Amino acid sequence: MIEVSDLGNVGMAVSPDWLFQHLSQPQIVVIDCRFSLMQPDAGRQQYLGGHIPGAYYLDLNQDLSSSVQPHGGRHPLPDVEQLAQKLGVIGVATAPEPSFVVVYDDSRLGFAARLWWLLRYLGCDRVAVLDGGFAAWQAAGFPVSQDVPVAQPKQFTPKLRPEMVVNIDTVKASQTKAGMILVDSREAERFRGEREPIDPIAGHIPGAVNYPWQGVTDAAGKLLPASQQQERWAAIQDADEIIVYCGSGVTACVNLLSLELAGIQGAKLYAGSWSDWCSYTNNDVAKAPTPKAN
Repeated sequence: MIEVSDLGNVGMAVSPDWLFQHLSQPQIVVIDCRFSLMQPDAGRQQYLGGHIPGAYYLDLNQDLSSSVQPHGGRHPLPDVEQLAQKLGVIGVATAPEPSFVVVYDDSRLGFAARLWWLLRYLGCDRVAVLDGGFAAWQAAGFPVSQDVPVAQPKQFTPKLRPEMVVNIDTVKASQTKAGMILVDSREAERFRGEREPIDPIAGHIPGAVNYPWQGVTDAAGKLLPASQQQERWAAIQDADEIIVYCGSGVTACVNLLSLELAGIQGAKLYAGSWSDWCSYTNNDVAKAPTPKAN
């Protein structure tokens, strides 16, 4: 049996082969995070149609976010006590033997990284993403199950790390602060304000730099090597403070994972992200220059 101390040294990502070899260990809890912003029930249906054996399902809207308000973004952070209770119900323990949680999706970590970040925010460092996600698991020929497991509830006691997250007031105060870098994780077209398929206003927070979250993995969803993660952030690695945002605080977590893999620690999440920023109509918005007519 794997010792708990050994699990603590696994790292922030595991391969399908590693998970298959250790899937039967009682400390391992696997969570399926598949989701679709356009079809919110699609992820749950995919889970019911087939998932990694023993995996539980947590829904972005229902489990990993709280209800939407006039401000705060499209996916506000979940209530800490409610999420802790849900984690305990599916067998995630903080004591006496802490669990090791593996999270996965099929969206290049776009949703799994949200839970990876949330668990760390709640004080649980024994969490890793499944490299390559569900597709890599299937490609390796490993088994898939339709059985919904019956959990043995455990005690999950959160130890919140409030320093990991910032609100709009902190972002505004940081905009003119020397040594502070604000990272926009959305696609380049959305960053430039050329296209905005979700939020009511296009553009980005003034002063932000663009590092699209899709650059953390290859097209198949496999994480780029640590050396490439380091190269990706070389221009800002010496920043005094890094704040990361996206559309609603979800895919920004992929960049936060990338920063950790690159050895850059302490970056913070602007949880409300662009959807919170643009909900205040008096906020400045930066856009790409309008092309001149010929």
